[in-house]
Amino acid sequence: MVPTGWRVGAVVAAAAVLGGLAPAATAQPQVLACGDRTFNAEAVLNGGTWTSRNGSRTVYTGTDMRAAVQAALDSLAAGRTSKQWVLVRGSGSISAGSRISLPSYTGIDVCGTINVTGSGTGDQAPIYSRGTRDVEVRHLSVTGRPLYGIFLRNVDNVVLGQIDLRLSGGLGVRIDNRGNTSVRSRNIRIDTVYASGASSHAVETYGVDGLTIGTVTARNVGESGLLLNDTINATVGTVDAENAGTGTGYAAFRTANRNGRIGTSYPTNIRVGTVRARGGGRGVFCVSESGGLTIDRIDLANTGNNAVLIENCTNVVLAAQSGTVSGGGEIRLAARSEFPNNRDITVQNLTVTNSALRESPCGTNTTFRNLTLNNSTSNVCA
Repeated sequence: MVPTGWRVGAVVAAAAVLGGLAPAATAQPQVLACGDRTFNAEAVLNGGTWTSRNGSRTVYTGTDMRAAVQAALDSLAAGRTSKQWVLVRGSGSISAGSRISLPSYTGIDVCGTINVTGSGTGDQAPIYSRGTRDVEVRHLSVTGRPLYGIFLRNVDNVVLGQIDLRLSGGLGVRIDNRGNTSVRSRNIRIDTVYASGASSHAVETYGVDGLTIGTVTARNVGESGLLLNDTINATVGTVDAENAGTGTGYAAFRTANRNGRIGTSYPTNIRVGTVRARGGGRGVFCVSESGGLTIDRIDLANTGNNAVLIENCTNVVLAAQSGTVSGGGEIRLAARSEFPNNRDITVQNLTVTNSALRESPCGTNTTFRNLTLNNSTSNVCA
């Protein structure tokens, strides 16, 4: 099934990613204004009252935003096998200890802001879905301090469109397979995420196969801008992070926990267009038996930790096209004894200013080439 709003070129690109091949073109989803589509049910705020309708039926009237949106979702046809839509018009608050749950074959367009208040525990989120397929969140704005802005577990065929998270804590978007680790979450598309103020990551995946991301913009988040764990067959356009993981070992872009490992090997299957980092912790961090990674362009400046740390990784290319590293921490290739050493690492096409390159211990088949060092030192293996 082709997700709603995709152009043919995007479908071809996604199919290439899922097959482990280089995409023929970058996904270019149609950008629709919020509410600019047909819908099956709606939740509308008028004055201080929410009213939810499905056709001529009124399914909720009251002051509780969460209850109104959930009632609209629950009014969709039972047992459906194609996507139905709920439109939300209005802004309101929900508790951090609650969730709006999306079942399979459901799309939601939130034309307003969900403000999360209070506290909660567990996997609560304003937008939540678990064990489902064909779920789409076209527009969403969240403020406050949720545990997660969006939490999706063991899901297939998901589209996140224009996501805006201006938070005072919590994690932005989490997509994983931790409910059943024998089956990966599959075919995930994220168009754009803007996340600020999260105390954890802006976007994190764990156990995903088939991931296409347009842009992740992270501002002043406590940990990573984008963190990929045990994820394969991923294409990312841009990671743009400022002050991500300040004072920590996290990075603007991090891959961990055998990310990019398919079976026992590391074919190139994680492709990133651009990583930009200003301040924060690290710029790029590959760790814990990850790899299969090519980053085309990097633009890293004044990171508070390593500009780049590649530790116990296999088959990493940085940068396939071009890059600059200015100030901040060094470009470091390292290894911990509990994991295999670095192998097949290429660092190339970089201008390094007021920084350093260091490799210790020596990896296997490491390549340094086409590097311009301005007031920078190099201490790498021959």
